[in-house]
Amino acid sequence: MMPTIFGKPEVPCRIYITRDIVSLAPKDQIIIAAKIRDFDNFTEDNDPHGEHDFGSFKHNGHRVFWKIDYYDQDVKYGSADPADIDKTVRALTVMLSEEY
Repeated sequence: MMPTIFGKPEVPCRIYITRDIVSLAPKDQIIIAAKIRDFDNFTEDNDPHGEHDFGSFKHNGHRVFWKIDYYDQDVKYGSADPADIDKTVRALTVMLSEEY
């Protein structure tokens, strides 16, 4: 079964978690994953194109960033058609803001 993104059923996605996120306690990692899943604080400032593919929030004194990118099947270039799940590999990256 493929992971789901924001409640969308069966959208294939690779998930990349940075070293600093992995170094957090497992409980914190679970809370961060839930916050990403439930994130809905999109505004004109943080989502000017209405794509809902980036978010940030604070957790335990850290600022967490998450971003979804859309790649071709070889994960080498951007997807020619991000809406087509047969032509696109989605990649969710989760990091602390200081890692950016």
